[in-house]
Amino acid sequence: MGKVYLIGAGPGDPELLTVKAALILTSADIVLHDALVTQEILELASPKARIIDVGKRCGQKLLSQDEINAYLIHASSVAGIVVRLKSGDPLIFGRAGEEIEALQNAGVEFEIVPGITSALAAAAAARVSLTDRRFASQVLFTTAHRKGGEMALDWTSAITPNTTVVVYMPGAAYAGLGDALIQGGLDPQMPCVVVSCAARKSQQMRWTDIAGLRTLSGINAPALLIVGRVARSDAETITTDLWKQLRTTAAQDEQYIA
Repeated sequence: MGKVYLIGAGPGDPELLTVKAALILTSADIVLHDALVTQEILELASPKARIIDVGKRCGQKLLSQDEINAYLIHASSVAGIVVRLKSGDPLIFGRAGEEIEALQNAGVEFEIVPGITSALAAAAAARVSLTDRRFASQVLFTTAHRKGGEMALDWTSAITPNTTVVVYMPGAAYAGLGDALIQGGLDPQMPCVVVSCAARKSQQMRWTDIAGLRTLSGINAPALLIVGRVARSDAETITTDLWKQLRTTAAQDEQYIA
């Protein structure tokens, strides 16, 4: 049997792929990819590879998760290198756990290759340190999932003023998300930044606060919301100044060592 690689494609910029991920792609026989994996990354795959889109768009799935699991197992019996290419990191808000279980139960050899998750790509784009010790002591990765048509933010009771909250897949209803955050006990003036299409040419950012989420619209998916004091509108300037200080210190250290 062949080997299956669960690879993180990162946020979309091919230059942000790990070296290992890029090397495996060039040797792949079959590549099953999510809808958010960019064409630039798919073009790195071997010209002989069979490229299969198994992603979801607008709530419509091309294949069910069970069908993807079954195909991965089948592909490993007819190909040497099978790549399951996932946007971001395979282990952050994906279905990798179910695929891992299916591969283990079938006795298929597999390996996980991490990727840059969108939270880190968005923070880098906004020049925001998620754990800036002046503003935050912890980070929470979560989603704006819905139950019965209503937003269910069951994590709000666990956060503090020093928590940075990163909301994956916030959806288009930012007004409802803002209201839910306030109802969960967060300060309406808590700073936020929304990053759309992080690390891509179409990247956009909106700086606001929780109350201001009610006015947001026209933000393209995929998007990610960062909530917390680190997302102050002047945080970019603060962080830039910090990096300048670090670079100056590093240069002085190098001069001293020399």
